[in-house]
Amino acid sequence: MATHARPPRRVGILAHDDVTMIDIAGPADVFSHANSFGADYETVLVSPDGADAVMSNGLVLRVGVAAADVAGLDTVIVPGAYGMVGHPFVPELVAAVDQLTALSARVASVCTGSFLLAEIGMLNHRKATTHWTQLQRFRARFPAVDVQDDVLYVRDGTITTAAGIGSGLDLALTFVEDDYGPDLARKVARQMLIFTQRPGGVSQFAAASRFAPTENRPLRALIDAVVSDPAADHSVAAMARRSHVSPRQLARLFHEELAVTPARYVETVRLEAAQMFLQRGLTVQAAAELSGLGSDQTLRRVFLSRLGYTPSVYAERTGSVSSQPASRA
Repeated sequence: MATHARPPRRVGILAHDDVTMIDIAGPADVFSHANSFGADYETVLVSPDGADAVMSNGLVLRVGVAAADVAGLDTVIVPGAYGMVGHPFVPELVAAVDQLTALSARVASVCTGSFLLAEIGMLNHRKATTHWTQLQRFRARFPAVDVQDDVLYVRDGTITTAAGIGSGLDLALTFVEDDYGPDLARKVARQMLIFTQRPGGVSQFAAASRFAPTENRPLRALIDAVVSDPAADHSVAAMARRSHVSPRQLARLFHEELAVTPARYVETVRLEAAQMFLQRGLTVQAAAELSGLGSDQTLRRVFLSRLGYTPSVYAERTGSVSSQPASRA
């Protein structure tokens, strides 16, 4: 009996005025790059009435179809827009979200697009997130939603909500990995010169691990925990206990899957987290404590050995010197 190839995975992205372009272009580019490595995605830009949309940067995005006329979608992505949550939603936009989400088994939002999903009741009694600047408004406006603070994205069943901007890339890479596996997702990340997929629990401010994903589920859960909370106890002994393996077995897993020692991996994640905290204007001591490196002396040592300069120099170079009292680093 003849077999038929699977049709392309159709991804519908809702375009509307004042949306941040990267919230649309980021995921669309991930799917496009995935196709160059053997995936088969078809991205469809949709608007409430089929009209073109003016992005927040003033560029016009050409739209192909109205929400009422699209069919056969595997995934729907709903981005938000600047100023959208400050006034009542346009009824046609809400209707478009309702129509599109009814067509697809997999639904996602980027940035304040989560407000639109919540508006139609899709997020009631589900975990969800949004951009950090709107978390308080989100929680007050939709008390039935289990709002998750300071995470890149949240998956609850078939619905995923992402914090916005760069996290839309993480969202799309997650879908690529779900559909075609971690190897293809890693190729896309390398091609696009972006971080390989970060776990959703990572802080919206925290840095990502630069290591490739692994298909080893116990190890994947462990490294996700490290990235999500760098300051927790991630000694080799503690990680081995959590993974139900011996320290020697843990070291072998890290070597085989990530080509690095457990301690080196943890130090790398903590260093990246410390860099992000310094970019936010925190003191060197605060960055050391929150990243899990402990003290400003330890942070200074790691910066010098890994980057070749001190944390204070890094803060100066990134224009993020804190107004708080300077440390000894």
